[in-house]
Amino acid sequence: MVFSSLIFLYLFLPACLIAYFCVRGVKAKNVVLVLFSLLFYAWGEPVYVLLLVGSAALNYAFGLWMGLVTEEGGRGCKAILAVAVAVNLAVLAVFKYAGLLVTTLNQLTGLALPVPAISLPIGISFYTFQAMTYVIDVYRGQAKVQLSYFKFLLYISMFPQLIAGPIVRYVDIEAQLDDRSTSREDLFYGLIRFATGLGKKILIADRAFAVCSKLLDGSFASATVVGTWLGILMFTFQIYFDFSGYSDMAIGLGRMFGFRYNENFRLPYMSLSITDFWRRWHISLGSFFRDYVYIPMGGKYRHRMLNMLVVWALTGLWHGASWNFLVWGLYYFVLLVVEKRYYGRYKKVVPKAVRHLVTMLLVIFGWTIFYFTDFGRLGQAFAAMFGFAKGGFANTEVGIQLLNNLPLLLVCILGASPIPRFLGDVFGLVCTDPNPEGAKKKLYVVGTFVFCVLLILLSTVSLVGSGFSAFLYYRF
Repeated sequence: MVFSSLIFLYLFLPACLIAYFCVRGVKAKNVVLVLFSLLFYAWGEPVYVLLLVGSAALNYAFGLWMGLVTEEGGRGCKAILAVAVAVNLAVLAVFKYAGLLVTTLNQLTGLALPVPAISLPIGISFYTFQAMTYVIDVYRGQAKVQLSYFKFLLYISMFPQLIAGPIVRYVDIEAQLDDRSTSREDLFYGLIRFATGLGKKILIADRAFAVCSKLLDGSFASATVVGTWLGILMFTFQIYFDFSGYSDMAIGLGRMFGFRYNENFRLPYMSLSITDFWRRWHISLGSFFRDYVYIPMGGKYRHRMLNMLVVWALTGLWHGASWNFLVWGLYYFVLLVVEKRYYGRYKKVVPKAVRHLVTMLLVIFGWTIFYFTDFGRLGQAFAAMFGFAKGGFANTEVGIQLLNNLPLLLVCILGASPIPRFLGDVFGLVCTDPNPEGAKKKLYVVGTFVFCVLLILLSTVSLVGSGFSAFLYYRF
């Protein structure tokens, strides 16, 4: 099941909200959320719901074991942690990377080993990382051992962020598992974030996908410079509005149930450097690798380059079982090394407009590597982007496509900027005053509610006509 489906919007979510608010007490509400979360996951992955429950049980047991050892003096906790991390990564490797490793081994050695036909469980990377944060934080003494398996299962299986994040650390919602409430303001805020995310996904990302797939998934024999750049630009916006839209919906749904998730995107396409970009893009993943890999390895104080290399190789591989993702991660490693060693000392004298343009060009090149899992097609795409394909600079068909999609391209550019928030403040859709009163509050509430209803209605009409498309990060 996905958020961007009519079944979720008009059956699952209303039923879940009604059941949640009809029961009293946090324990009963937790039961409702666990049952609906498991149903949500089992809707599309009926077999792998057992893997989800088993992963939760395994990490819950590791936490208990570590707690018992700590009470007896603490000796052996490091060994328990090593086993826990190894088991989690082994499960992830089997389900996500076994096919890639066997295929690569066959290609390198000429063997004909059977490639395991293992389908990728939805969201396995996200809930595996979440489980690991719990075990690691218990080891560090930053989180208490959770004595209730049911509460831990709720943490792992919560449907708002189960499939595609953000990666929620146990310490961030530990207290909320036992005590939380939902005010009218929370419901209203949750509605705003959910409707905004739904609009991003259905009304922008899916339309950008239709354009980029048409331009990038066919033959490059007659590809033009303009057509290839248009396709890559549309993918650049698709992946942003798709993933940030999901994060908005997850944050909104979490708030409706009393959970407060951290932000995952902060206008990344407004960045002035690659470092700045990765402080704004997929923040929960970046902070995970920083706090659980980079800093423990020594951070910037010991073997900095090696630590960065490991982090960015892992970041790339985390995104998928294909070598282009590793190349994509190493691409950013090289950019960040250059930026920190050479460019950083000069960037203040470079105009902000130039810094922004250079950053976005580098990000677009990165998304080109990310898009093509086949290195042959990746080379053809870069050749077409720089005029080395037979199609030339442009043709009549591409010109028509550009004109037809110019409004969408403008919406994407504006939507990825601070302008929507500014306009929302002007027209009463966004309130910067934390305690609005009187007419200002009425304008904000009415304007925002109407805006959210319109977004949901427009998204519904779009879904009725075309069904639904899965979120890009479901495969990660």
